[in-house]
Amino acid sequence: MNLNKHDPETNMDMDMTPMIDVVFLLIIFFMVITDLTQQDLEDLVLPVAKNAVADKVDPNAFRPIVNIKTDGQILVKRQVLFDPEASDDYKGLRIFLADVAKKMEKSKDALKLPDQPLLIRADLNTPFKYIQKVMEQCGYKDVQIWKIQLAASEAPAEEEL
Repeated sequence: MNLNKHDPETNMDMDMTPMIDVVFLLIIFFMVITDLTQQDLEDLVLPVAKNAVADKVDPNAFRPIVNIKTDGQILVKRQVLFDPEASDDYKGLRIFLADVAKKMEKSKDALKLPDQPLLIRADLNTPFKYIQKVMEQCGYKDVQIWKIQLAASEAPAEEEL
């Protein structure tokens, strides 16, 4: 009884369609994941720090980030919370900061204030009054975030001769 009905000299074509589908799905998956990891950071030119400590953050730690553009727009995760051209009301930013303060780990002292820092990333040419307004919003009763970090870029390494 001959179970092998395949002739070894016959060429068999392989269907590549499922393989191509899987490759495209992997490409789409990695594109989406890559975009989500950079959602907190806006494309800003940060001021250069001459004397600063390197930023070493636990990737699993909760870290709120506020971005301030040159024109004063305040963004969080690509959502505009304040636009100076539209209004002069910082209510959207204050609501965001109040929500963030509730999620933050609290200090162990009697005040029970949020014990994690808020990172403020401002463009090099952003007027300080917008950074000051973010700091003012942190002082409201329902927010009370007292730890603030300001983002800066590293000074370029000087070339050795």
